[in-house]
Amino acid sequence: MDQDHRLYFEDISVGQKFSTGSHSLDEAQIISFAKQFDPQPFHVDPDAAQDSLFKGLAASGWHTAAITMRLLVESGIPLAGGMIGSEANVKWPRPTRAGDVLTAHGEVVDVRPSKSRPDRGWISIRTETRNQHGDVLQIFTSMMVVPRRKS
Repeated sequence: MDQDHRLYFEDISVGQKFSTGSHSLDEAQIISFAKQFDPQPFHVDPDAAQDSLFKGLAASGWHTAAITMRLLVESGIPLAGGMIGSEANVKWPRPTRAGDVLTAHGEVVDVRPSKSRPDRGWISIRTETRNQHGDVLQIFTSMMVVPRRKS
């Protein structure tokens, strides 16, 4: 994105909303990610997954988080300086499945100037990752560092 369209701390206010593009997830992606990063049977073996809590193959929550991050970076809120997090809380109320098309929807819930560093501020964003049916698969609340415009 063009630097002129990046958002600085002064451009952001509580209540601002945004949505990202989408990502289609298939079984091969779920298994590939899980084999490398979260090799539990319900993420890597469709047959074994039938006997799990999920009753079928489910993407790792960390896979859903990674897809969400990519969506945010590519088409979410265009923060100057990038998406630099300082803390986060993540919940996965439903499993992500093969065939799901993920989209992230966010809202700025807090904006605070830094008390010790005048060149930046803090914003908190609550992001819901939803599938094509509107089901919330992940709730990700994060605090990010956002630079102020140089005077």
